[in-house]
Amino acid sequence: MAFEELKSDLTDSQQAAKEYVESSAEYYKLKTFKFVMRAIIALTVVLFLGTFVMLAVFFLSVAASMVIGNHLGNLADGFWIVGGVYVLLGLVGYALRHKLESPVLRKFSEHYFEDK
Repeated sequence: MAFEELKSDLTDSQQAAKEYVESSAEYYKLKTFKFVMRAIIALTVVLFLGTFVMLAVFFLSVAASMVIGNHLGNLADGFWIVGGVYVLLGLVGYALRHKLESPVLRKFSEHYFEDK
């Protein structure tokens, strides 16, 4: 009788462990899916909005270049000046790139490790 009871307890424990592993695997699959979908949605939004922002910046840059060039009397000078501004902005962005890493990492950590 004690042997049968021990055998039953071991079978129940084995079954409970198996169910725990399966439910844990499903949980992590769902958590990973949620994270991946949020990343895909965020990337889609950034690409969509980024396209329109880049188009706006392009046309505004051309307009600014033409206005500056007309004011200076040489259209090419306007384009050189606007191009130089973008080079300076690029250099400043490159110099400050390390200050961007921490906020980006923190933001992604909030989304990945949130407990909802």
